[in-house]
Amino acid sequence: MAGHSKWANIKHKKGKTDAKRGKIFTKIGREIAVAVKEGGSNPADNSRLRDAITKAKSNNMPNDTITRSIKKASGELGSINFESVTYEGYGMGGVAVIVEALTDNRNRTASDVRHGFDKYGGSLGATGCVSWMFEYKGVLAIEKTDDIDEDELMMAALEAGAADMETHDEVFEITTQAHDYSKVHDALEALSYTFVFAELQMVPENTVEISEEKASSVQKMLDMIEESDDVQNVYHNGVF
Repeated sequence: MAGHSKWANIKHKKGKTDAKRGKIFTKIGREIAVAVKEGGSNPADNSRLRDAITKAKSNNMPNDTITRSIKKASGELGSINFESVTYEGYGMGGVAVIVEALTDNRNRTASDVRHGFDKYGGSLGATGCVSWMFEYKGVLAIEKTDDIDEDELMMAALEAGAADMETHDEVFEITTQAHDYSKVHDALEALSYTFVFAELQMVPENTVEISEEKASSVQKMLDMIEESDDVQNVYHNGVF
């Protein structure tokens, strides 16, 4: 089964994650806290919390840290009101970019995001200017090992409700519709498959080839935007 490969971007993102583990844990902790505030502390009844926990585990966040984040959430957010904000724009070469943030200060976050776009030749656009090019999907990556039979994994994934599976040099990449993500994740986990990556994310319907001369500026722009403490996710349709 074939489609647009997301593994290159995931691999790059994971590399940065491994280098900045503490900062990533802080951002995931914020996601968990907001999820608890919105839907309660029981993952069985709170799909947003369930997805945040899955993301935490795929980033190797310790179970006791996850539990502590859930327990602390109600008290911590009693006087802090984080809100979800999404920004859209373009980088050099027409690369479409979506930025998801959780913030308690819209002005600060907007300023940080705008500065990232402006500094490296991009432009922040109006809401909806690029989101039509993306679709929320579940993306799960399982490391290729001698113990995993590709056909068995594909059958298990499809039977659980997956939409697609691609094979790469290092991983099997499974894609689901957003509403099937948790179901597929839990079914494969129950079969003892281990994920190197598992998240809901904005997947581009079409991609843009980034020229070698612009690649550095685009990557620096994406990295700078991600550096903001308020920014949770940065998605783009560029191919480096």
